[in-house]
Amino acid sequence: MIVEINSVNYGSTGNIARNICNRAREKGENTVFCYSNRRSTRCNKVDGDILIGTKLSFYIHEKLTMLTGLHGCFSIFATIKLIRHLAALHPEIVHLHNLHSSFINIPLLFNYLGNKNINVVWTLHDCWAFTGKCTHFSFVNCMKWKEGCSHCPQITDYPTSFIDCSRILYKLKKNAVRKVHNLTIVTPSQWLAGLVKDSFLGDYPIKVINNGIDVQVFKPHNNLLKQKYNIEQKYIVLGVASEWSDRKGLDVLIQLSKDLDDNYQVIIIGDLPDNKIINESSIITVGHTTSKNELADFYSIADVFVNPTREDTFPTVNIEALACGVPVLTYKTGGSPEMIDDTCGSVVPYNDYNAFKAEIHRICETKPYEKLACLEKGKQYDMNDRFDEYLRLFERIKNH
Repeated sequence: MIVEINSVNYGSTGNIARNICNRAREKGENTVFCYSNRRSTRCNKVDGDILIGTKLSFYIHEKLTMLTGLHGCFSIFATIKLIRHLAALHPEIVHLHNLHSSFINIPLLFNYLGNKNINVVWTLHDCWAFTGKCTHFSFVNCMKWKEGCSHCPQITDYPTSFIDCSRILYKLKKNAVRKVHNLTIVTPSQWLAGLVKDSFLGDYPIKVINNGIDVQVFKPHNNLLKQKYNIEQKYIVLGVASEWSDRKGLDVLIQLSKDLDDNYQVIIIGDLPDNKIINESSIITVGHTTSKNELADFYSIADVFVNPTREDTFPTVNIEALACGVPVLTYKTGGSPEMIDDTCGSVVPYNDYNAFKAEIHRICETKPYEKLACLEKGKQYDMNDRFDEYLRLFERIKNH
């Protein structure tokens, strides 16, 4: 029995956890998926899933986090009920994903897992597990997590709070994790694995399993989007994010739309900030889409996929673009460059806008990267191969 636990059952992390469950069942393994109980997750609930807590407990946890700063210290009854489910299931492995998002009591859960000597695999999709508060810190260049967090520079960022308890939470997480002896850390990128080694999690085994994509969907599509937008004669510069911000490089794309000449068309896909209204005629904004086929349509018309992110773990948008035959351009930050080599894209120094713009000109006008090379690189990240890596890891742990 394998139990997957994540904050939600949708989005990138929810889909990873769900697909690992499905892949394991195909191989004859019993699996259960557990996640927070809220309106957005109940819509996607599947028979056999376990909801953690209630809509009320989630709301209370979120509000108490704001008032006290003690994120991950509430949802006591919700966590006790989850522990009762675990006791009835007798899992050989509990596979943790995102534990932030106000749905679980960290000390209670880790104390149980340690006392019962359960094998635990924890996939870190961000840095929250080893910081006193934040999920990422590259944008503010904070390295306090190496020794012990305090005076957090991102106190109003997610998870939002009005009081700085980063010192307390850093020690709380460190002590909670130490209760679990059979723990394996998984990261999707070498970059994040390197950070983990420098953190209080560094003494545990660390394995890198890259994120994967559905290569049956993300492949070159023949479509009429260029005709629809009347941009047949332009170089297409495409950016995709689920939610745009300056951390993701929204300001870079806006500036590019002003600096690139009329031979270029910038397209932005994803939710924009509420206070950001883009009236530039040189930008096409599409908004958020949940359709993978629609995304593949846009990737397929691009001459270059640009990812000016300033902090990212291992962005699957890069891989999706490659799998559609499109070269990728990104800053040298986080895990964003790891799927790019000199056959399929370019990496420029962090925040070097002029180098970024110059590479767009070079890629679009000289075509240095062959479509076939991009396709081959994208195919290396077939999600089913990545899920099978997890299953092999689980098997080794169970047989150890």
